[in-house]
Amino acid sequence: MTAPTPAFVPSLDVRGLAYAYPDGHQALFGVDLAVERGERVALLGPNGAGKTTLVLHLNGILSGGAGTVAVAGLPVEKRNLAEIRRRVGIVFQDPDDQLFMPTVREDVAFGPAAAGLRGPELETVVHTALDRVGMAEYADRAPHHLSFGQRRRVAVATVLAMEPEILVLDEPSSNLDPASRRELADILRSLDVTVLMVTHDLPYALELCPRSVILSEGVIAADGPTAEILADEELMNRHRLELPFGFVPAPTPR
Repeated sequence: MTAPTPAFVPSLDVRGLAYAYPDGHQALFGVDLAVERGERVALLGPNGAGKTTLVLHLNGILSGGAGTVAVAGLPVEKRNLAEIRRRVGIVFQDPDDQLFMPTVREDVAFGPAAAGLRGPELETVVHTALDRVGMAEYADRAPHHLSFGQRRRVAVATVLAMEPEILVLDEPSSNLDPASRRELADILRSLDVTVLMVTHDLPYALELCPRSVILSEGVIAADGPTAEILADEELMNRHRLELPFGFVPAPTPR
């Protein structure tokens, strides 16, 4: 795989990103966002705020607007797309959108094998990725025989097998029971990778991400410590964000 990125180069550097869809809907209005290596950042905001549009620019699925996006110093543009898509690993909300092979092992091996890995080296990458999410013993199981929480962990492993620069998680806690939610949180805290977590689950954002960014109506409306943002009642109300009843935000250890 490629050489590691120098620590002083941000994992993500978005500058002046503006984008309008072909129907004329303007989704982003000059977004600036930098995420340092190893940071865990929650991307918050109401539906229709532009979060998905922003994420789709990170690996070049969307392009053609104004501004620039760079991942680990590499501009997101056509000539770099293969490497960018290795560096930006997106874990979808529904793991069944990511798991399509007969066994867990084959699902995790798919990306590295497509990149040219073979034999013992490929087997080592697969085992390491599954071990990082606590699923090594399930390598020969069919994904559809796993629980939803187990499938989500395997989906994370398929991305980790590509040694990404950034792990982008779309609503990672959705549909998880409390034990699976805690297990996934423990895994995410243990990873030495930059995390961008798109979520409406504000307690989960507080638990996992020291920093949060609110994207609202296509602009960055707030960027700061998660506990401070969640404690700002006026800010939360203005951007249609609501904490669960009785939940009082307080700083948690990194």
